[in-house]
Amino acid sequence: VLSELNRRGVGALVVSTDGRRLEGIVSERDVVRALDRLGAGILEEPVRTIMSSPVQTTTPSETVDSLAIVMTERRFRHVPVLEDGILVGIVSIGDVVKSRMGELEQDREALERYISSR
Repeated sequence: VLSELNRRGVGALVVSTDGRRLEGIVSERDVVRALDRLGAGILEEPVRTIMSSPVQTTTPSETVDSLAIVMTERRFRHVPVLEDGILVGIVSIGDVVKSRMGELEQDREALERYISSR
């Protein structure tokens, strides 16, 4: 898990034996907590030992605003996206922030156009 997190430059990985059905999620935070709780021996244990399951998920039709609320309130940084029970993606808090920043920029530009047209 640590090698894969590092190689991909991500903070979490979904756990799935078939690449379609979500079984869990494991994050850097899960690894750190397991190391603190169980010591270095945890590095030789299966991923299921430290993965989070069941997992908070979302759907492609969920709004960014509602997902942001869930991620903030429940302190999740990564949420898998399922469609008909099949894994289709993962949303990170960075994705949510980027989306919100884009919306704010559009709002700012619209306000500037409105003000300058008066």
